[in-house]
Amino acid sequence: MSAVDLALVGARVRTLDPDRPSASAVAIAGATISAVGSDADIRELAGPGAEVIDLRGGAVVPGLTDSHLHPFLGAVGARGADLTGVTSLQEVRRRIAEERSQCAPHEWVLGFGLDYNAFTDSGTSGALIEQAAGGGPALLTFMDFHTALATPRALELAGVDGPRAFTEHAEVVCVDGIPTGELREAAAIDLVRSAIPALTDAERYRLCAEQLRRLAAVGITGAHAMDGDLATVDFLRELEARGDLVTRLTSPFWITPEMTEEHWGAFAPHRDARGARWRAGTAKFFIDGVIDSGTAWLYEPDMQGEGLAPFWPEPQHYRDAVRFFARRGYRCATHATGDRGVREALDAYEHAGAAPGVRHRIEHIETLQPHDLPRFAAEGVVASMQAQHMAWLEPDRSDNWSRRLGAERCERAFPIRSLRESGAAIALGSDWPVARYDPREGLAAARLRRPPGERDRAPYDDQALDGLAALEGYTTGAAFVGGDEQRLGRIRPGFCADLTVFADDPVECDADDLVALPVVLTVVDGEIVFRA
Repeated sequence: MSAVDLALVGARVRTLDPDRPSASAVAIAGATISAVGSDADIRELAGPGAEVIDLRGGAVVPGLTDSHLHPFLGAVGARGADLTGVTSLQEVRRRIAEERSQCAPHEWVLGFGLDYNAFTDSGTSGALIEQAAGGGPALLTFMDFHTALATPRALELAGVDGPRAFTEHAEVVCVDGIPTGELREAAAIDLVRSAIPALTDAERYRLCAEQLRRLAAVGITGAHAMDGDLATVDFLRELEARGDLVTRLTSPFWITPEMTEEHWGAFAPHRDARGARWRAGTAKFFIDGVIDSGTAWLYEPDMQGEGLAPFWPEPQHYRDAVRFFARRGYRCATHATGDRGVREALDAYEHAGAAPGVRHRIEHIETLQPHDLPRFAAEGVVASMQAQHMAWLEPDRSDNWSRRLGAERCERAFPIRSLRESGAAIALGSDWPVARYDPREGLAAARLRRPPGERDRAPYDDQALDGLAALEGYTTGAAFVGGDEQRLGRIRPGFCADLTVFADDPVECDADDLVALPVVLTVVDGEIVFRA
């Protein structure tokens, strides 16, 4: 056995290893777990050069992996006024005015986390926030990052004066040919975002490196980073070389509708690109948008008559792309919020097949038809879901998402438990910056089906997970979807030394108290990347 470098003792160790479910101590040699056992066993192994930490009853679990977030898009895009959870237009205006007061003259006002419910009575228009922004340019991103709101001055600076045609399902929303300021999907948003002064490379690097530190501080040891392209490979190499890659990252390549097979070919040689803490090998697609704005792809139209258009104008082109990457050994991940989008992704995977040991995945699955539910387990497709999104939904179905879908489809909202009970593999994450990245919130939301801490609020439905199932979604489930179940997700000798240490067991902790549960240590590859 290699010399022990780090020993954690005096703990309650929840290993998720069926051969040894619990222990009180863990030994780490280099980047690997070398032993799991009693305090006496591990202290005996630890020589004079080892760091021995007595956790005094703290709880050690396998390192938590967020199976779907956007660390780099979020670091750059979630700037300005934080509007998360604000459902009052008056409060939105107040926060924008406050942000305006902190900006230099003529500087763009930015904001993120804007809630669709803030515009229930007024309708969505950039003119509604123009005065708060001092009459200047402002761009606010909605909570799902699929819609944005621009002020009249922002539209003017970007040269957006009417409807536009796109190669994907996107829209500059207009009334009588005049833009309202509402921009649906990335192609439309980018028209205005491109007018904002760009960050320097140094500024972007700093924001991204700082965000990875923040992930470590809440116990995240790994993430499936859903915002990659070929340039991301070099950026990950730089982060690792400079010692700033404190979180293990799986980084998919985004494949978009305007790409041809020639474009796809440029990605193919990079399937096995990797470093010590990062790797490529996943192709990410969008088959639809979001239910809140009517861009999700549904079997039947939503209550406003929308939802029948796919994100890829030619779905066969999407199927061809999936087949191209699947047959070259890539894992495929498809964003699908609507029930028709989910079916299309399942069909594409079924026809494309998968390389041995590769699991395709579908992201979000906000609504699902009963006849499609058994296909996940039967066809080996992983359900990658984000329980925090339930925090936006009201139990009386009065929120925008629920009104859009209607009562019958609301009964199938975010069916995490039904999928798990069907035998499907479940991986959990946050989708940050769409929802907050703190995994304690995700664990709590999966158990509560409502915002943690709001004990008087009824759950949205009966799809809650128990504490162990929620933890597995951030550990064994995340490892399984990445094909890493032989090295991550459990505390077992020979596995990577990725560990999250809490003051108390997150499985036994009251779900409403989870958000305040202290993170004591975060360990990645045997390195302590966060210490309280």
